[in-house]
Amino acid sequence: VNGMEIYSMKIDSKVTSRFAHNVITSRAVNRGNVSKEVFFDVELPKTAFITNFSMTIDGVTYPGTIKEKEAAKKQYEKAVSRGQTAGLVKASGRKTEKFTVSVNIKAASKVTFELTYEELLKRQFGKYEMFIKVKPKQLVKDFEIEVDIFEPQGMTELEAEGTFITNELQNSIKKTFSGKKGHISFKPTLDQQRTCANCSESVLDGDFTVRYDVKRTTPDNLQIVNGYFVHFFAPTNLPKLSKNIIFVLDTSGSMSGREIEQTKEALLKILDDIKEDDFFNFILFDSEISTWKETLIKATPENLDEARKFVRQISAQGLTNLHGGLMRGIDILNAAHEENLVPKRSASIIIMLTDGQPNVGVSNTQEIEKAVKKAIDGRYTLYNLGFGSGVDYGFLERMALENKGLARRIYPDSDAALQLQGFYDEVSNPMLIDVELNYPENEISDLTTNSFKHFYDGSEIVVAGRFVDSNQNHLSVDVRGEGAHDALLYTTEQGAEQTAQAFQEQQYIFGEYIERLWAYLTIEQLLEKRITATGEEKENLTAQALALSLMYKFVTPLTSMVVTKPEENDNEEGIADKPTEVLNMYLQNLLSKPGMCVVYAKLILIVKLISIKLSFITKSYGQTSPLYHTYASLPTWYTSVDGDPHFIISVPQKKDAICFNINENPGMILNLINDPVTGITVNGELIGDKRANSDAKIQNSYFGKLGIANKHLDVKLTVTPEMITIQNGDEKTGFTWLDSVTLQQAGLTLIINRKKNLVLSMSSGASFVVVLHQVWKKHPLHQDFLGLYTLKSDKLSEQTHGLLGQFFRPIDFTILEIHPGSDPKKPDATMIVKNNELTVTRGWQKDYRRDPTHGVDVPCWFVHDNGAGLIDGVHTDYIVSSLF
Repeated sequence: VNGMEIYSMKIDSKVTSRFAHNVITSRAVNRGNVSKEVFFDVELPKTAFITNFSMTIDGVTYPGTIKEKEAAKKQYEKAVSRGQTAGLVKASGRKTEKFTVSVNIKAASKVTFELTYEELLKRQFGKYEMFIKVKPKQLVKDFEIEVDIFEPQGMTELEAEGTFITNELQNSIKKTFSGKKGHISFKPTLDQQRTCANCSESVLDGDFTVRYDVKRTTPDNLQIVNGYFVHFFAPTNLPKLSKNIIFVLDTSGSMSGREIEQTKEALLKILDDIKEDDFFNFILFDSEISTWKETLIKATPENLDEARKFVRQISAQGLTNLHGGLMRGIDILNAAHEENLVPKRSASIIIMLTDGQPNVGVSNTQEIEKAVKKAIDGRYTLYNLGFGSGVDYGFLERMALENKGLARRIYPDSDAALQLQGFYDEVSNPMLIDVELNYPENEISDLTTNSFKHFYDGSEIVVAGRFVDSNQNHLSVDVRGEGAHDALLYTTEQGAEQTAQAFQEQQYIFGEYIERLWAYLTIEQLLEKRITATGEEKENLTAQALALSLMYKFVTPLTSMVVTKPEENDNEEGIADKPTEVLNMYLQNLLSKPGMCVVYAKLILIVKLISIKLSFITKSYGQTSPLYHTYASLPTWYTSVDGDPHFIISVPQKKDAICFNINENPGMILNLINDPVTGITVNGELIGDKRANSDAKIQNSYFGKLGIANKHLDVKLTVTPEMITIQNGDEKTGFTWLDSVTLQQAGLTLIINRKKNLVLSMSSGASFVVVLHQVWKKHPLHQDFLGLYTLKSDKLSEQTHGLLGQFFRPIDFTILEIHPGSDPKKPDATMIVKNNELTVTRGWQKDYRRDPTHGVDVPCWFVHDNGAGLIDGVHTDYIVSSLF
């Protein structure tokens, strides 16, 4: 592409005892006669840890080095100060993270990139799965995927498939397995890679998946190598336990539309799979709590038919009393056990689904966590499903982990019902409860988690540990668990003879695979425990995980890989970080929705006093995931020098953003959103500082008054930093910010969170959050002001316009002729957008939301002159004469 030819790409995977060691090698040559930039761009499983990276240019190798995040800080700041994107690893999808690095290559020069990552393959539905993302973006002369598997237990099946595999390509997949070894290769020719006979586009774009399973003559398998052991536990042919399952479902207004319909679709399919020995119930929570039945109900055919009728009539409205819903579900489970309504040998499970955050009843998440943990008291497993990006995922994850479960994100796409059903399938067949694997304490020094609330059919429990005596070659383990009819209780042993036999097959084993498996599992579990820990315990867990990450060279959330580029690239350095799930979704939320528009805040530091400029977040048209109250009650703050942007529009197909300012005088009223179909309009009146700032060329302005109207409902809401007034026809009701109010009437719900924010939800599904920003009353310059957040903008029509509304739909642009600007750190360029040719400047903002000390950089192209050429018309077109 563009003179750069990738002539070789090889993905080499070696799997030993479920532990995968993957090396991606890409070779490119510059066929042009001038220097070119070449990109190495790969997607990795989120569960993997990068362990090594290097690039070799004309025989000289530039390695990546893994350091503690703090130790990498200087390189990070140096890269950021030049306006470069320092983060090389970013979330890119449901199951993947993207690793990207680029380098300038001279004419006729060659470059080789090599990336290594490792992961423990997990067993689900009776198979281990390895997932490889294939996307070379051009035809590659020498393309190959090679997978070698060695399983000491022996293999029973092996399969490989690709989402992009055509009939033509099917014959290119070669697979063989016998005994303990399996091999897969995929090596398509150039012609086989083409989308058509004479096309230059590649058909290789999608997922390549390898699945296999192992022989199980015994319930478990022990392996010992060089002072470490791994214990795989997956008994088969056990009778299924009956289960007691409570579905706790969010039916608040934000779930209306596609979300609630997909949830109902999934529940109807789940009801088809519930076994007759199971017990179940539904709890619905919005502003109120409602239950299908007062107790757990046996899954007889008659009861299942009645349940289907109940599910079909579920609708969504009101606020989100998450605490009330969960506590009711726990109470029903407690009563069922106390009154012996359910079998003693049964698995009790709570599955909670929400798309927002608690905002009525108990809404403090820490209080909810404490109450739920106390009520469950270790007896039941809680699984939290977060629908879309508006949830506080950190809260859901902490609460689930504290109650022996896990959190899972449900992506608001067309397959959301399948995602919900798929999760249920994972936990629908409990075989054992209260499983414990006990090892001799005096022989083992470091052991991973060895007690588990449930064992599910088709899964596997993995425990690894380190021996006190590194020469030990035998181990005895006591296994116990409670089954459907009686206890499972036995002792398993690995003797010196079996260990010696394993060593004869060393040629199939990469490195110290069990030691690395132990380190991987230990780090993964330490990081998980760290989520719910506080204070000294959290510090200790962090220190342990960091020490292991550095020792075994894993890129984890505590370490960074510093990638140094050659001198021709001005010694550029980049940082490869491991994103966390909460940060992944937060950044995806803000920066990867089509047409996402954000009006950023300014952080003005005067005599050590801080004041925040107004802040909007609107969600793009066509997306169903709500931006919910996390962002309302905790506005996103950015800091910048004078002239940096307020409005930022994300353009995901470019992996970039555009920004602009609107500078107008106090007293002016701007139209932000106008939808002629739903009848909703939002206008804002500007205020200025208490007096003009003589040091500033452009005076600060804020929103001091907001007007939200719904013509069809004949409702007008006026908000100032002092008062909130709602007008129905001629009838007016007033509140202050000192009130805590929940007001429900035909077509809308208003909730005021004292001195923080208010939430206005319309029957059409559109919702708005107004945030109160208060400054020090005696501040010489600044005064209180408001921020507006628009939620679920997909509920507005395609005819929506206004300064914000026009960006609910996707926008595209092209950048040409990047050249030095007046500020050496901010180059200028020519932008082609909406058929206009504009001069733009590269700038960036810092997002201090997740990292208050250092912030996260958000780069963008700044459009000058009040967004001229970017916004439709000119900015004065959006000035209106009154708030309504």
